[in-house]
Amino acid sequence: MSKPKVFEKPTGVKDYLPEAAAKLRRIEYNVMQCMERWGYREIITPTLEYYDTVGVASSTEDKKLFKLLDRNGTTLVMRSDMTAPIARVASSLLKEHPFPLRLSYQANVFRAFEAEAGRDAEFFQTGVELIGDASSEADAEVIALAIACLQAAGVQQFKIALGHVGFLNGLFQETLQQRQDAQTALKACLLSRDYVGYRETIKSLGLSREVQQELEGILRLRGGQEICNQARQVTKDPVAQHAIAHLCEIWDVLEAYGVSEHVLIDLTMIGDFSYYTGMTFEGYAADLGFPVCSGGRYDNLLAQFGRPAPATGFGLKTNRILEVIGKSKTEEAPQRVLIVYTERHRAVALAKAREYRSREGFIAETRLLADGQKGLNEVRQADGVLQVHGSRYCDIISFTE
Repeated sequence: MSKPKVFEKPTGVKDYLPEAAAKLRRIEYNVMQCMERWGYREIITPTLEYYDTVGVASSTEDKKLFKLLDRNGTTLVMRSDMTAPIARVASSLLKEHPFPLRLSYQANVFRAFEAEAGRDAEFFQTGVELIGDASSEADAEVIALAIACLQAAGVQQFKIALGHVGFLNGLFQETLQQRQDAQTALKACLLSRDYVGYRETIKSLGLSREVQQELEGILRLRGGQEICNQARQVTKDPVAQHAIAHLCEIWDVLEAYGVSEHVLIDLTMIGDFSYYTGMTFEGYAADLGFPVCSGGRYDNLLAQFGRPAPATGFGLKTNRILEVIGKSKTEEAPQRVLIVYTERHRAVALAKAREYRSREGFIAETRLLADGQKGLNEVRQADGVLQVHGSRYCDIISFTE
């Protein structure tokens, strides 16, 4: 393998130049402000965790974990999600804090992918965990908050696809008893949205025509509250029936929040983490093929850290949101002012810079002129903006006389 060039970086990571970095931080700030108004408090966890604790509990495939050894030979991982680290903290440092816990975070996480299009090895997440509440009210709260956060981030058009792992588990157990390999294959197809492969797999199983139609019929179970009633007719399995009842309760709460117009029930949803135990959801923005947020209920995870408790939450894919709002009109950028001065006028020039920096919507840069230099060779653009050495300013103030 050849040595990388000095300007190269590993596959799956990227540099964020000033304009993109500013937009990314603005998204994070607006979203965190939204979460704080809903009662969620920020938590910060380390980038490195032990493989045998958080690494194993994360449910990220082992081959997708970034591993390294510390000086003692202990295997560490770079965090692959934030849910497992927060479960660790909730079960240890916050063990004496009563439930429910409402925690928020913003962090970069790491997963190794094999050159898949659109899949970064390092990406940014902003999210919440609501720990200690098993109710449909809690599930509806995190969905409603996810909607509020997408709006705060500047995403104009999006849909939340809402499902429940219990429905598919119950349906498959009823129709494919003792055929775990078949259940796993069908779930893999649904997870990757490979509906052609799903149908082909069903045909290969040698099932009765009635069962085939039943399994294929779930692909049409997408829509509003009416889907709950339709799903009740698909299977009588008690696990599936309980899942549908729970989704109906969530829908009623979302209607009370006034956000059900953004939600679509999709009973093919199973979530991309094995620790999900109940409802799962994904948020899709217009013109972007990947979800910009995802979440769900994970009632068994905290038990792995010694404090059993129900929990639910979501994470926003902040860098994907950056792609979305980068295509649309964003909020007005601050006005840039350049203040140039000679050494003799330094004090008054820097005082003027302080004045501008104290005003909302202004950025002030300063530049000391060399001895004998009277000014800068600014060029006025057609839109009235002044340009100096490639940088644009709404005004240039000189203290040179």
